[in-house]
Amino acid sequence: MIICCGEALIDMLPIEIFSKKEQKGTAYQPVSGGAIFNTAIALGRLGAKTGFCGGISTDLFGEQLCQSLSESNVDYSYSYRQEAPTTLSFVKFTDGQASYAFYDENTAGKLFQINNIKEIPADLEAYHFGAISLIQEPCGTSIEELVTSAKDKCVLSFDPNIRTSFITDPDGYRQRINRLLSISDIIKVSDEDLLWLSPETKPEDFAQQQLQQGAAIVLFTEGSQGATVFSKDATLKLESKKVEVKDTIGAGDSFNAGFLSSLSEQGVLSKSKLKNLTEQQLSTALNKANKVAAFTVTQSGAIPPWKEELT
Repeated sequence: MIICCGEALIDMLPIEIFSKKEQKGTAYQPVSGGAIFNTAIALGRLGAKTGFCGGISTDLFGEQLCQSLSESNVDYSYSYRQEAPTTLSFVKFTDGQASYAFYDENTAGKLFQINNIKEIPADLEAYHFGAISLIQEPCGTSIEELVTSAKDKCVLSFDPNIRTSFITDPDGYRQRINRLLSISDIIKVSDEDLLWLSPETKPEDFAQQQLQQGAAIVLFTEGSQGATVFSKDATLKLESKKVEVKDTIGAGDSFNAGFLSSLSEQGVLSKSKLKNLTEQQLSTALNKANKVAAFTVTQSGAIPPWKEELT
């Protein structure tokens, strides 16, 4: 099983309203989302045994999130339901690229604590974590404590997924990220993430730093320019599939799901086996990650493919 630990929220996607030929304004459609949530949804649809761990409200948006998880075969019983509002993220698109404004005061996700977590299953292969859930408190500290306690028991897959508008303490947040980088087995950063984390560092240098301190795999994504995977024995780069992009919401999250599900299918999603992957195993995982992300960007909102939709 792969358990995704982090935020579940509602993306408010803009929809233009027209009356005959005249544009009348903008409405917003509530869509289930959140980076870690999106990865869980994608994993479930790809056939991986998947759980979601986080704070989910009992309000109507929380019910929507739970329904979305259930419909994609994700077990959300590891989450904690409480009477606090759901985080809302209002989305703005510029040339297909999304930016976000978050409304997150006293929400169920933000208030999630480690003592809310039920017993973790014995067949746990990996925790996947990151994104804005590491910024919020007490949620951030709780997830850091959870994955740190499991660092010798299962694979840790970390995607910082930086959202600068959400960060109130840059120095403290960088320290947390660095602590988590030091214990993670799989690390995925985008070009935008690296620009914020360490603007003077080249991707290959960043990857080597992480490999030297214990990571087995480092993934570097550059949107339409493709992705590169680094291990101690190989460096592979793959160009993105050429598709008609509707928006980029959930692209990186789906990429994570494709990569993790491929490793699980190949029987190599373990701390010992990750250290000795062949180029073919890495290539297989990178290709699947690329296909899953490419499908997602052809959809409006974070809508990853079902297993049978991949070509």
